[in-house]
Amino acid sequence: MAATGQRVDHQSIAFFKVEVDGIEGAKFRGCSGLKSETEVFEYQEGGNNTSVYKLAGPTKAGNIVLRQGFVSDPALFKWRDEIHNADGKGYKRRNGAIVALGPDGKTEMGRWSFEKAWPTRWEMGEWDTTTGQALVETLEIAVERISRAK
Repeated sequence: MAATGQRVDHQSIAFFKVEVDGIEGAKFRGCSGLKSETEVFEYQEGGNNTSVYKLAGPTKAGNIVLRQGFVSDPALFKWRDEIHNADGKGYKRRNGAIVALGPDGKTEMGRWSFEKAWPTRWEMGEWDTTTGQALVETLEIAVERISRAK
């Protein structure tokens, strides 16, 4: 923690990568859904009409949404295909991490671990050759737990 009056600037994050058990990491350009939320359970005790107790309910993690430019390595798509072909049984949940990298593309700036993940959605962006924009793949991963590792 910074001392009083000491300036602490935010860190510049230039790249991200995903590490998944059994799949080589892939760099991507966007990540969202890194969140953990605990539901609030409100309880009013009989005879106490002035306040409501707020208790911790179950905690759930958000789905992680990864976006990357089109890459020819099909490893993440193959993982998604396992789910599609498993008919709800026999697919492998995996653990992994989202790693924030510095401007050099190598220095690790932060790490968020996830557990018991499986890809719930894959999407290829719009194909329009007139715009000159790169294709973007989206992979959404359902996770049971997210924690800050570094």
